Amino acid sequence: MAGADGCRDGWVVARRHVDTGEHRVQVVATLAEALDGDPAVLAVDVPIGLPRRAEPGGREADRAARRLLGWPRSASVFSPPSRDALAAKTHAEASTRNRASGPDAPGLSVQAFHLFAKIREADALVTPARQRGDGPTRIVEAHPEVIFAQMNGGTALVASKASREGREARVALLGVHGVADPLAHARACRGRATADDVLDALACAWTAERIRRGAALCLPADPETDPRGLRMEIWA
Repeated sequence: MAGADGCRDGWVVARRHVDTGEHRVQVVATLAEALDGDPAVLAVDVPIGLPRRAEPGGREADRAARRLLGWPRSASVFSPPSRDALAAKTHAEASTRNRASGPDAPGLSVQAFHLFAKIREADALVTPARQRGDGPTRIVEAHPEVIFAQMNGGTALVASKASREGREARVALLGVHGVADPLAHARACRGRATADDVLDALACAWTAERIRRGAALCLPADPETDPRGLRMEIWA
């Protein structure tokens, strides 16, 4: 099983051994490298499945994730671009294309535009077959804050992951759910990825294992598909 989260040097990949539960974390340059070893499931913190028409609040998966999290963690769920906007080369062009995708379509934030490279990378790698699991590795979208809420009995964490209290809470939850010394993995990746990136990747690996066992949460339960046939869903 594996989980991946974008970082400065590429992607943090956390691999969870099915039999022993042990974890191995590394930073790789490309998302394709996360498929090395053919993990049964790869859960990635990046949007998979982009709508033809952008709507206020994003996809139903994004709205469902925000409802589950409530304020203030709902702010961690951003609305991905329309499929046409992803081809834009500048923030201004991306916003224009997004607005043109539908009658109520909003513009795009600079923060969302800065994620385009990671979204494009995932979009080039994931096919409907891979998303279904027809192949060595099933690739799905996950969201760390929704995952931590599931680890916490369905209740979202109040403190931000950027705060000391928030980081300690996330480290504690990972420990309860089988990750020995999460911060040791973060220290091993220092300089290439932040501690938050590593904790998020470890959380995604936990969800990958839950998907393998048929125990994971899918938002929404009956997802729509995008123009490429990709399901627009978030797993936790």
